[in-house]
Amino acid sequence: MPRRQGYALLIALVAGTAALAAAVAFTGSLLFSGPRAKASATTGPQNTARTPAAPAHSSGRWLTTWATAPVLGAADPNHGQDLAHRTIRNVVHTSIGGNAARITLSNLFGTRPLLIDNVTVNTRPVTFRGAPATTVGAGRQIISDPVVVPVAADADLVVTLRTPTARGPVTVHPNSHQSSYVETRQGTWRTTAWRYLTAVDVHSPAAGAVVVIGDSLTAGTGSTTDANSRWPDVLSDRLNGRYAVVNQGIGGNRLLRDGIGQRALDRFDRDALGVTGAKTVIIALGINDVQGFPQEKDPQRITDALRTMTQRAHARGLRVIGATLMPYDGYRSWTPAQNTVRTRVNELIRAGGIFDQVLDFDRDMRDPAQPDRLLPAYDSGDHLHLNDAGYQRLGSLVNLADLVRARPSSDAL
Repeated sequence: MPRRQGYALLIALVAGTAALAAAVAFTGSLLFSGPRAKASATTGPQNTARTPAAPAHSSGRWLTTWATAPVLGAADPNHGQDLAHRTIRNVVHTSIGGNAARITLSNLFGTRPLLIDNVTVNTRPVTFRGAPATTVGAGRQIISDPVVVPVAADADLVVTLRTPTARGPVTVHPNSHQSSYVETRQGTWRTTAWRYLTAVDVHSPAAGAVVVIGDSLTAGTGSTTDANSRWPDVLSDRLNGRYAVVNQGIGGNRLLRDGIGQRALDRFDRDALGVTGAKTVIIALGINDVQGFPQEKDPQRITDALRTMTQRAHARGLRVIGATLMPYDGYRSWTPAQNTVRTRVNELIRAGGIFDQVLDFDRDMRDPAQPDRLLPAYDSGDHLHLNDAGYQRLGSLVNLADLVRARPSSDAL
């Protein structure tokens, strides 16, 4: 099904669940032992399901088809503090398909245990340690049992869950550029925030996952809602199911300071290295350290942070591709001094020794007549974020061969 012609928004409006069409069989040959099953320094201890295995008589392995970074704990904007008796229909868009799925639910920013029941993936019931309901401790996450359900690549998927006694805060990823739905006793509400759901894994024959960790330019600010036109979506289209593409962008995220979401240095292990089946990480971060307040004055601190992330990925055997910082003259926070910081960061990135490969977004997206500005055809109008054409261009710049090339055997970084 084409990315921009999904039918899941109709499914999202349908209440209830269907009976499980096939029983889940377990084998001991394909065990989940990835980093996301372990506690991280930034998230604290986690509740995890029993070690899940693949459906019997199937080929492939577990890979993340979709994920999102938890950003903050919020009072639900649709109905204030009344979070009980809600049915949440998170609509997400897959990158690869498979013959079974499992989900990750997060209560990272919650302050009390969270009861979740009546969980389904495209109407197929989901269990946790064999039970239809689960309680996720404050600051923790849980991975479901596998459920046998066909998951199509490049398609919308609906993960429905109920929170019958919740009191918040809600762990959310706002500004998703995707329509989801919340049903309460007062009615059904459209929302662009993903609630509690942070990952969907599928059992798939695909070769691995490419993880993009970034800020609003990765999350898709300026793109059309429900069009799946963020640049990682474009990259996924080009890969055509051979590799998963996982978008871990957070609008406003920074490398060196907490703010909107945990700083990237602290969330990197969870949101990039912890993605199931990750082979390559693309890092597109730093512009908010330059332009956001307080503004970072030292370009070396930015590139040192980028190098640290690369070294941590190399320790896990992953290849790292990094992007230069695009121009933003005309945006409200632009100053000549901070533009000098940006250009120096780009010089250090291009000089090598930070990433295995460089994506020169700055060179390809700037206006040749005014190199400190975005090309007008790609500018969303605020001179920092891109429109759909700009994101289409970004996604086309990635050399697909670079995504699968082995990283250098000698690590000089």
